[in-house]
Amino acid sequence: MTEVIKTISLTKQYGEFTAVDKLDLSIEQGEVFGFLGPNGAGKTTTILMLLGLTSPTNGSATIYGYDCTRNPLSVKRITGYLPENVGFYGELSAEDNLRYTASLNKIDGEESRQRIKQVLEDVGLIERAKQPVRQYSRGMRQRLGIADVLLKRPKVVILDEPTQGIDPASVPELLEIIRKMSQEHKITVVLSSHQLHYVQRICSRVAIMSKGKAVIQGNVDELSQKVMGGEDIVVDLEVEKLTPQITNSLSALSGVTKVTSNGNMITVECSREVKKELASSVISNAGTVLTLRSADSVLEEIYLRYFSGER
Repeated sequence: MTEVIKTISLTKQYGEFTAVDKLDLSIEQGEVFGFLGPNGAGKTTTILMLLGLTSPTNGSATIYGYDCTRNPLSVKRITGYLPENVGFYGELSAEDNLRYTASLNKIDGEESRQRIKQVLEDVGLIERAKQPVRQYSRGMRQRLGIADVLLKRPKVVILDEPTQGIDPASVPELLEIIRKMSQEHKITVVLSSHQLHYVQRICSRVAIMSKGKAVIQGNVDELSQKVMGGEDIVVDLEVEKLTPQITNSLSALSGVTKVTSNGNMITVECSREVKKELASSVISNAGTVLTLRSADSVLEEIYLRYFSGER
């Protein structure tokens, strides 16, 4: 894999206050990397340094080899940024807002028209292209924001709380757009969020930040081993009709340590996050999943335990 974003001892101080403290990161091409942490943890300051909008006190940050402080224009040419609150001209249509962005990026004529059509299709807004943006919901504005970011065909996209304030029913569609950015277009995505259950669904790796430090980072399975000490995760499933084939297939999954059943209810104890695999296994054995739930997401459990000192 190609290393795209790298920080070495990245530090930002404001007087005696240290906002980011010797942060070391290595993010690879096509990853969706999540920044997690409470307010004031240093997530936004880190993003600002990656974008070249503020200079580090010490250390360095590079994107595709460009120094974020010394070559900010080169970084901006290949990086798209979606802030928490997206700003558009409300009286203009989505198409006109994107046309304005295209002109700022010197994308003109037929190329502009083709790109605008493509990005609106990518985010599912092509049927609303001529509607004034003031009539858009929060979720639609976020999708338009992603279209705006994609217009200049970036190699890296940084998203700040992209699901904040969106109707939960609209979130899966937005997450799918982010997934496609990563998997189909090979765009590296850095996502800052405190909504842990959404982060767990979309991020390949995460860094949990506290007081400017990345106190722990890795994929969910790695973090589970580090923080939970191998303690099993419990998942409950309800299936329409439980068969021995379904039970046996669940027991055979890697990471599953125990399977018990009562009627059509199944309790699965596992050493790693396997909810998607559990559902797939039931379906592949001609079963129907009615409910699938755990007490907490693995990431939420890790987060709570870490910040409550239960390590």
